[in-house]
Amino acid sequence: MTDLSAFSLEGKRIAVTGANTGIGQGIAVAIARAGGAVVGIGRSSMDETQRLVEAQGVAFEAEKVDISDTKAAVKLLQEIMAKRPLDGLVNNAGIIRRADAINFTEEDWDEVMNVNLKSLFFLSQAYGKACIEAGRRGRMVNIASLLSFQGGIRVPSYTASKHGVLGLTRLLANEWAAKGVNVNAIAPGYIETNNTEALRNDPARSKAILERIPAGRWGVPDDIGDAAVFLLAPASNYMHGAVIPVDGGWLAR
Repeated sequence: MTDLSAFSLEGKRIAVTGANTGIGQGIAVAIARAGGAVVGIGRSSMDETQRLVEAQGVAFEAEKVDISDTKAAVKLLQEIMAKRPLDGLVNNAGIIRRADAINFTEEDWDEVMNVNLKSLFFLSQAYGKACIEAGRRGRMVNIASLLSFQGGIRVPSYTASKHGVLGLTRLLANEWAAKGVNVNAIAPGYIETNNTEALRNDPARSKAILERIPAGRWGVPDDIGDAAVFLLAPASNYMHGAVIPVDGGWLAR
């Protein structure tokens, strides 16, 4: 019989960046269903996420910061951990810019890389350092992408950043696995979020995408949330540097 406690987050306190909507919200609510308290970190209102999390009978803390401001984001995370240790960190916050490679601007490149890769690394560094110095076990889940494996179209900075997320996941796992910090990643497929709204509103692109997905549907944030709970829970104790595609079978085609 499966020991369900291996999938429980009861008594745990998990931080999730970009928890206001989409995948971040789905992860926050899934953590709450598993019994974990949630600290939402981001620049937008998280009132809806707070209501959904608290409806599960656990606490939600909303912490406002612009993730693209790396120093401010790291300072906030350190303040959060000083109040009470974090049992896990989910690096979910991400943005996307779309344009042909020959027209892509330096501004769009920098904005995406600052949020998706630079801040992700330095938040990870701050979290890992706190866990290692305190001798505490830690869990970190990075949100990668199908474009950690593929090139995509018209999203050069996003593709580069998500390749980087996968590389950093593996590097940090190599350095921290023996020190009690699990670092893994999830590679979402095509999920119904703000980032994919342009694709879903393009009938030709949406049709082409759906035709390739064996599951025959777009994913929803809960699909990612449940995978994140697994990587945050004791059930994944021996997983380090892994990336779990949650893509409806896209990469299997």
